[in-house]
Amino acid sequence: MRRDWLQTALSAVLPPLCLTCEAQVETPFGLCGPCWRELRFVSGLTCRLCAVPLPGEAPEAEALCDDCLVIARPWQAGASALVYSGTGRSLVLALKHADRQDIARAAAPWLARAAGPLVTPDTVLVPVPLHPWRLLHRGSNQSVLLAAALARHLTLPHCPDALIRTRATLALDGQGREARFATLQGAIRPHPRRRALTGRDVILVDDVMTSGATLAAASEAAHAAGAKRISVLTLARVAKAP
Repeated sequence: MRRDWLQTALSAVLPPLCLTCEAQVETPFGLCGPCWRELRFVSGLTCRLCAVPLPGEAPEAEALCDDCLVIARPWQAGASALVYSGTGRSLVLALKHADRQDIARAAAPWLARAAGPLVTPDTVLVPVPLHPWRLLHRGSNQSVLLAAALARHLTLPHCPDALIRTRATLALDGQGREARFATLQGAIRPHPRRRALTGRDVILVDDVMTSGATLAAASEAAHAAGAKRISVLTLARVAKAP
């Protein structure tokens, strides 16, 4: 259900509700106490390319996870706002599968904080595209919603159709790392009539990162479109089990 405009319109006469459990909260687009306590922000030592949390305390600019030591990432830096667990997982799933556009608005400040080191004067935000058939089924592209909300929050340019999905792919859930990369190979291309990325610093925006296969395919397409520097930003990052 789309609640961003509805909650704004009704907040004057009805109490605002928690984004996840619908308990009463003080301000619109907020979380109740229990849901907030289950929200884990990405912090401390993280991999500089994929933003996965790493053991250790002191931040290290060149820290890399085991995967990024052996996988060639076609981007230069990565960041994520939340850990994909608890409330973070609930928010991503509601945004992705229930067309909860109000969540994108609430997530904008979290994304902005994570994106800080990635932003340059030449930055343009580019969402990871959906295939038209999947977009028709879902009703909205969660990455477009996040990128648009972040663009408004930071007053940055964004190009929602700079990249396109040229092939419908199988759902990645349940696939291993190699299978995910094989599935996405060549599935994302630059839009043939857009030139918005030439010579620009691109931040690719997506809802969640697991293996990085989708962001790798999008990065390769952004390179083909002439991007100068590519970073990746996600609302949530799947963390490795300790």
